[in-house]
This record gives sequence, C-alpha cells and structure tokens, in this order.
Amino acid sequence: MAAPKSRRPVIAGLGMTEMGAIYGRNAASFAREAIRLAVADAGLQLGDVDGLLTSNGTSGGVGLGLQRELGLRDLRLLSEMQGYGSTAGSMVQFASMAVQSGMAEVVVCVFADAPLRPGRSAGDVYGARRRNANPVAPDRPAEPPKPTLHGWSGLTISAGAIGANTLYALAARRHMNRFGTTSEDFGAIAVAQRAWAAMNPAAAKRDPITLEDHKSSRVIADPFRLLDCCLVSNGGVAVVVTTEARAADLCQPPVHVNGWAQCHPGRLFEHDEEFGLVTGAALSGPQALSMACVKLDDVDVAQIYDCYTYTVLVSLEDYGFCAKGEGGAFVSTGGQIGPGGRLKLNTGGGQLSSFYMWGFTPLTEAIIQVRGQGGERQVERHDVALVSGNGGILDHHATLVLGTGPA
Repeated sequence: MAAPKSRRPVIAGLGMTEMGAIYGRNAASFAREAIRLAVADAGLQLGDVDGLLTSNGTSGGVGLGLQRELGLRDLRLLSEMQGYGSTAGSMVQFASMAVQSGMAEVVVCVFADAPLRPGRSAGDVYGARRRNANPVAPDRPAEPPKPTLHGWSGLTISAGAIGANTLYALAARRHMNRFGTTSEDFGAIAVAQRAWAAMNPAAAKRDPITLEDHKSSRVIADPFRLLDCCLVSNGGVAVVVTTEARAADLCQPPVHVNGWAQCHPGRLFEHDEEFGLVTGAALSGPQALSMACVKLDDVDVAQIYDCYTYTVLVSLEDYGFCAKGEGGAFVSTGGQIGPGGRLKLNTGGGQLSSFYMWGFTPLTEAIIQVRGQGGERQVERHDVALVSGNGGILDHHATLVLGTGPA
C-alpha cells in the first residue's frame, strides 16, 4: 500500500562540523555536534528526534550510545549501520522507509570519524590499522594478532595486495588493460574536481591543478598517483529525514528523497567475475531512477563517490552517462565535467579535493545543490540530483535520487 502523499520522505536538516586536520576530539564528539547542527538547521529540537541511525568510520566510537549522550528518550528507531562508502545512501533509504511507514517521524542519520593525529600521515594511520594497531589511541594495547590466513586471502596478502589502495589499483589497471583507459583520463577527473573545489569555501584543497601536476605527483599504488586518491578527514555529518508534511513548517527547502536502490555484488575475486569493469551502480542506478520516475537525461547534478578518480570513471559508465569502456574519452573531452561543462559532477570538489566523510561527502553536496545554497558553485538547474555511494572494494553500492519536488 502506497504511503500518503503527506508522508513522502524529505531531507529537512543538514549538519556539518569543521573538517580536516581537527585534533583533540574523538569521533563521538564530532557526531554529537553534527546531530545538533542538523537538528537546528531544520528548525527542530533534539526532543523531536525519534529515530537515530549511526555509522562508524575507521576510528570507531559512533554507536548506540549516542542516544544517551544526547539525552534522547523513547526512540522508535535506533540502529548502527555499516556498508562503508555506501552507508550514507543506505541510511537515508532506511530512514525514508521509516517515515513513510509511520514507524518514525524525525530520523537523524550520522557519520563521524577521527583517524588523523598530529605528526602522522594519513597513509601511516591506515597502515597502522592494517597492522592491528589502534589509529587514534596509541596508549591502548594493540589487538591480538589475527590468525594466519589461508587460501585466496593469504595469497593476496603475501603478494602485497593489502588495503584499499592496492586493491583499487588492481581494479583500475584491469579497466585500463581492457578498455585503453589512461592515467591522463584519471587526471582529467582530478583537475575538474579541483576546479569545482576552488569555488567551495569548505574545501580543503582549493589551489588549481593541471594534468602536469597530476602526472608529476608521486605514485601511491600503480596506476594511482597522489592526486588520484581521496583525502582523509576528521569531522562529522548528519542529516534529518522527515515527512513532507512535517517539513512544510520547517526552516529549509525540503529535499525530496524520490528514488533509491542498493546493489551488493558479492563476487569479489571470483573466477571470471567483472571486478574492476562493472560495479553495483549498473543495477542500483536504473532502479533508483525508475523509482523516481526520471531518466538519466533529467539529472541536473551528479555527486559520484570518488575514493579514487577511477571510481568516478567506472561509475559514470555504469550509470549510463557513457558507454562501457568509453569513460576515459567521456571525462577527457572538452572539459565537460568541470565548471561550465555539460555534466555538473562533484560540484563541491568531492573527496578528492573537499573532505572525506565516506558517502556523506556526495550526499551533503547534493543537498546543498538541490536547496540552491551552493554560492559561487551553485548550478543553474538543480531539480534532480543523483547521489552514489561505493563501499568496500566495489563490494557495495547505494544510489539516491533527490529532488526539489516529489517524484
């Protein structure tokens, strides 16, 4: 049975803490601040919240205990969620279903992380995590060593395929070998997103870069160079999902959640699978667009998950912005993905140049654009926004279609 029109889900509040190398705070502290900011942004009180969905980053500490820390009482929905970079989209989907059904009226979705520490690089932080050390509490004893791995897991580790950089690099190299994609194609994405970030006062990296800058940046994991890889940030983000009827009297223009879908391939490294060539966007994209009753040509702004430049390229193909294998030519032709280009892509600079809050980075920029609050970077047409989230090593995908009005 369809939900009443008055219960159609909308995003009514957005809260973002300061992002970047912000030290002396843990993830829970950022989460609490983000929730308070989001609730205030909507024009609500904490006491109005009757649903809370939380998600952890690498540093932990963001969980069910936030209810008590914020003094929330008698919640009708409370859960921790984890789908890595796809979590933000999944959280908004579950929150939307909750308010549609009447299970809850005002649901807050929050993510926070604090992996950065003074005197340690982002790479060192994530490397320590792989060695079972705690990345934010060095005075705590390390976790017990994990058991020796056998089979495929043991083989990949012995070959040095450890962590996201090397595994995504394998995926990118496979795409390059199959379709002729080049490092310059990846560089075009980095350059375009930095041009968008130059107009975003909240972006961490605003200085313009060129293809030559990309080419001369140091290699992280072949074929990835430094400028192919996302930032690492401390901070928190929260959004408030409620009904269209409740949002009518609130402070912000409602951002309608018109379409959603997920896809979790579950075939990582299986024989003859399409690792590196096809992602979950190929299924979740068309389903979300269909639910929103729009076509790809109706999309005004696309916020595509960009843990690496390659991820943007392969997702663009899978969503159908270009044919499979033609992503390199698409992003490299005529500056069409930068400011002034045909496709308004990652208009805040994304995770490559703005800040890294997993799937909440593309989600926040989509909300800002649909509201018409992007300032210098605001796009003229912003009625329909496509938002993607990618998690694991292409293991999980979530898609949202947001709009200025209902589907």
